[in-house]
Amino acid sequence: MDIAKPGLLLVDDDPLIRDTLGFVLGEAFEVRSAASRPEAVALASSVEFRPAIALVDLGLPPSPHQPDEGFRLIVELAALVPAIKILALSGQTSEHNARHARTLGAIDFIAKPASPDHILAALTRALNWRAAEVTLAPQLQVAGLIGQSPSMERLKRQIHQFANSPFPVLVTGESGSGKEGVARALHAASRRSEQPYLALNCAALAENLIEATLFGHAKGAYTGATTARAGYFEEVGEGTLFLDEIGELPLGLQAKLLRVLENGEFQRLGETQTRVSQARVVAATNRDLRKQSRSGDFRADLYHRLSVLAIDTPPLRELGDDRSLLLEHFLRLYAQQLAVAPFQLDPEARQAWQRYRFPGNVRELRNITIRLLAKHPGEQIDKATLADEFDSEQMDAEAATTQPDLAAAIQLLRNQPDFNLDAWLAAWEQSCIAAALQLADGNMSQAARLLGVNRTTLYSRLDSQRKVS
Repeated sequence: MDIAKPGLLLVDDDPLIRDTLGFVLGEAFEVRSAASRPEAVALASSVEFRPAIALVDLGLPPSPHQPDEGFRLIVELAALVPAIKILALSGQTSEHNARHARTLGAIDFIAKPASPDHILAALTRALNWRAAEVTLAPQLQVAGLIGQSPSMERLKRQIHQFANSPFPVLVTGESGSGKEGVARALHAASRRSEQPYLALNCAALAENLIEATLFGHAKGAYTGATTARAGYFEEVGEGTLFLDEIGELPLGLQAKLLRVLENGEFQRLGETQTRVSQARVVAATNRDLRKQSRSGDFRADLYHRLSVLAIDTPPLRELGDDRSLLLEHFLRLYAQQLAVAPFQLDPEARQAWQRYRFPGNVRELRNITIRLLAKHPGEQIDKATLADEFDSEQMDAEAATTQPDLAAAIQLLRNQPDFNLDAWLAAWEQSCIAAALQLADGNMSQAARLLGVNRTTLYSRLDSQRKVS
């Protein structure tokens, strides 16, 4: 019996590169090619092809000399096919582009020109990582809940507090922060833990396929529906249904979902018979649904129904020493699974690890760990080697905030003989908080993330400002 080849999505606007790589890699992979971001998204969204690996050129039309389309595609593919491993391939070899692509979700960067053998070796390595993650899935799913920081302890308390409630839970948080881990933890801590757990990514399917997947369909309900089939609301029984990227759910289906949440009733696609669901729904988003409901992009009544119980997943930058705990967790798991010796960080590198804000959150931390393990097994990593894996734009921002311009400070003190440091710092704090609240449209959690503090701290700072004024 033939073993199915892993799917490879090859995205490049150069037809010669597509044809050459498609021919060379076709022996090891089922290769599908796309010349643009929309073509690639359409392929990744199709039912017939679910790629395990994607090789993405950053310079795509309509601006092939800029990396923006490639960056956008990396984000979209990670949302559409969460298990996919993405490698960036580009003639734009600036270190900034390579680092930023990795921050967005790519696991590696290959500079053009590259030999087919080099590309095949990188793809094979990515497949091995993917296979390891399939085996390690139970341990990886709870990784986002590893930690002892105040933010993590608060998150764990909320999970146990809400676990047995019959009401929906809305899990918010930045991309890569571990929202599905929260959903699985809610299920595991509940009385439903012995019942099924099913997950659907609302961004991954077309509208008619989402409806059929959720609610089921009758025979002949649409082209290809040769038999009747139950949907997730039936299959999950009294278990937990996790709806990821709920902000992407089409408006036409939002009314049907609201009906299920209100009275449990739904109908299969193509049927008139009413069925009743006993499922507990957990939804997740990295969008501001309150803002979307005001603009009409998301139903306000559905938002209010979903957000009766809400859990905000903290970004990694708020978790302090938990970053080191996560490093040790991933390092132990992957080193054992891939049969290689773990690396170690020297003291300066460990300090840099703790200072880095990980804009890609737990997903970025895990990918950095994997890359270092592949490149430097059994070695001691210094600060310079570690810095090569970090997003240079993020590091520049950190340097700007941690290393003030001495000349500017001297000029300030010379020109203001009555300078008062406390008043100057208070004014800057007030301006930064006001800016964050404006950017976050008044959402305290998002404003706190922008400021790099937890929400409790932000409330405390605002309270202090009111007392002073």
